[in-house]
Amino acid sequence: MQVHTVTKTADQEELRRQLEALRTEHRDLDDVIAHIADSAPFNQLQLQRFKKRKLQIRDQMSRIESLLLPDIIA
Repeated sequence: MQVHTVTKTADQEELRRQLEALRTEHRDLDDVIAHIADSAPFNQLQLQRFKKRKLQIRDQMSRIESLLLPDIIA
């Protein structure tokens, strides 16, 4: 049983590291998107790609957060 607990804790730590990396990338994309939108003329396709990537990151963050939170029985 001890090994299972260690593995679970290690998995949770890895998920937390991934979550923090995704949060950093998400914030960086905010800055990039703001910079592109402020510059005229801007590449609409590039802006759409960054926004799509930002949404994908948000989805990944949500999935990881749900894995880290224990199920609560209502």
